[in-house]
Amino acid sequence: MAHSNSAHDHDDLHVADDSHHIVSPMQYLAVYIALLVATGLTVGAAFIDLGPFNPILALAMLTVAAGFFTFLVLIMMTLSDYMSRSWGLW
Repeated sequence: MAHSNSAHDHDDLHVADDSHHIVSPMQYLAVYIALLVATGLTVGAAFIDLGPFNPILALAMLTVAAGFFTFLVLIMMTLSDYMSRSWGLW
């Protein structure tokens, strides 16, 4: 029997609720504002004359941003593992 990819097909192991994939306009607005603030901080820091410390400030900002992003990825992975542990129990 051929497998169809209709919206109603799913297997019992990976039951998906489509309501979790909907992103509200407020979330888009929050991400947009966060990106604008980060861009403003970066541009503002570029106009401050710190002499030889300008590249150090730029690298420090990049390092903090990368560390924060890595932290968020690790937290999301931990929480997804924690939430998926009870899947086989119901």
